[in-house]
Amino acid sequence: MKKVIVFLADGFEEVEALTTVDLLRRVNANVITMSITEDIVVCGAHDIIVNTDSVFDKDELNDADAIVLPGGMPGTLNLKNHDGVEDIVFDFVKKGKLVCAICAAPMILGELGLLKGKKACCYPGMEEYLHGAVVEGGPVSIDGNIITGVGVGGAIAFALEIVKYLFDEETAKELKESVVDKF
Repeated sequence: MKKVIVFLADGFEEVEALTTVDLLRRVNANVITMSITEDIVVCGAHDIIVNTDSVFDKDELNDADAIVLPGGMPGTLNLKNHDGVEDIVFDFVKKGKLVCAICAAPMILGELGLLKGKKACCYPGMEEYLHGAVVEGGPVSIDGNIITGVGVGGAIAFALEIVKYLFDEETAKELKESVVDKF
């Protein structure tokens, strides 16, 4: 079973995070929402309260296949300023594991120097933070083991690309049809 960690910080973009969680769980991925605080309760950018599955624990990440960094403000900045998240992102990229970031969150990868020469997209206006990236218009960019997305409007496309990467194209296609994504 594929294991995916979705990091949640106060101020995260709810649609981006929860769409990804929902669609991955529909294909039976083991998705763990992980608070980067010491509390399982996290408040999204639009005041939606979420009880996460766990709090930040590096040991729980050892056997994960992928990590997801939702956008939103100040959620992205809270993720960026968390030393443990930065270490995990570097470790996953180094090991060739899947790293996914959407909306403003690709700026974290850009500022860590992980997008140099790679295709990426982000929330319009945040491109300056994608240092060295080949910036695309979205809704989703895939380059090796990094998937980036533009934001809320591309949340389903972003999640489907994660499904395709972790499972296969047929699983992503069936999921797309089951959620009546005809666009």
